[in-house]
Amino acid sequence: MKLISNRLSRIKPSMTVTINVKANALRAQGKDVLVLAAGEPDFDTPKNICMAAKKAIEEGETRYVPGKGTKKLQKAIMNKFQKDNNLTYDYDEIMCGVGGKHIIYNAMMASLNKDDEVIIPSPYWVSYPDIVLLAEGNPIIIKCDESEGFKLSPEKLEKAITPKTKWLMLNSPSNPTGAVYSYNELKSIAEVLLKYPNIFVLSDDIYEKILYEDNIFHTIASVEPKLKERTLTLNGVSKAYCMTGWRLGYCGGPKEIISGMNKIQSQSNTSTSSITMAASIEALEGNQDFISKHNIEFKKRRDLIVSKLNSIPLISCSEPSGAFYVYPNCSECIGKKTPSNFIIKNDEDLMNYLLESEGVAGVHGAAFGLSSYFRLSYATDEKTIIDACLRIEKACKNLS
Repeated sequence: MKLISNRLSRIKPSMTVTINVKANALRAQGKDVLVLAAGEPDFDTPKNICMAAKKAIEEGETRYVPGKGTKKLQKAIMNKFQKDNNLTYDYDEIMCGVGGKHIIYNAMMASLNKDDEVIIPSPYWVSYPDIVLLAEGNPIIIKCDESEGFKLSPEKLEKAITPKTKWLMLNSPSNPTGAVYSYNELKSIAEVLLKYPNIFVLSDDIYEKILYEDNIFHTIASVEPKLKERTLTLNGVSKAYCMTGWRLGYCGGPKEIISGMNKIQSQSNTSTSSITMAASIEALEGNQDFISKHNIEFKKRRDLIVSKLNSIPLISCSEPSGAFYVYPNCSECIGKKTPSNFIIKNDEDLMNYLLESEGVAGVHGAAFGLSSYFRLSYATDEKTIIDACLRIEKACKNLS
């Protein structure tokens, strides 16, 4: 008898997690490896948030809590949506999960039937298609080229819609490209969706507060209020609040899908920790000044890494408008030979070459659904960025 279920054959492990594990294993062996693969801020969780967690422990807030969030946390989330996004939700339209990925998993498991289609613009966050596949849906990938700003056009969206389409996934600011949808771009997408009342939208807003220059954040349910009743708006505390390890994602959406997601969660992990919930209330309601300070530092790093990458032969890099990733074009490296006469056939080969020859860990573009690119995180110090770019330059110059 086969022990492992057939559904597992539909998916692969998270590539970002896999590469981080590989890079850290090399470090443990004493190798000099610069890891620019992780999707997390390098800043510590702010002290006021940590103190709220400590206070919760000291006051005995260590028992079971409702999976969808304590009333205080739900209220803080509702206030956040109202203040930041002009979206009004009631308690039965709010829920929490163990990170943003868990929210997406619950939503797909609760809503997809076999062969339902989910439209996913690429480049995409690596977990989107596999979560859909695990829920027995079919991811429909729309390639969004660099010439299009790595963003979905209304024309491409409409062309991909079929009677089986159930969801559209949108992510702005984007992981991996840092692309940000403008109000008008979201409005154009919304105009298409209004023609198809059976399609729901999952708006992944996890990088909402990490923006540069004059970019303004917009989310589709506030751009087009008529879509609110079929939009699941996802957010969390991991990125803006430097709480990746605390594991708290949250969302607002229609009662029916929230109820289904809660049912799924009640039979799996039940909830994130009570301490995390207490800390997250402080994150959402406490002082927010550190976010702009972090963004100033992120922008300096962005400007540095874009400049350095664009000075490297065979590499070009567009400037991201948000998040903390760059997505350089490496198409000129494809077909080149390494010093050991290995031919670089694709972006995964290039990233293996960079890791093995120069100790730079990034994520190849194929993992995000669009080659020939790779993703680097600049959520690290300037010294590491400069060192990594010097190593990439050395590796590229050694190609022939």
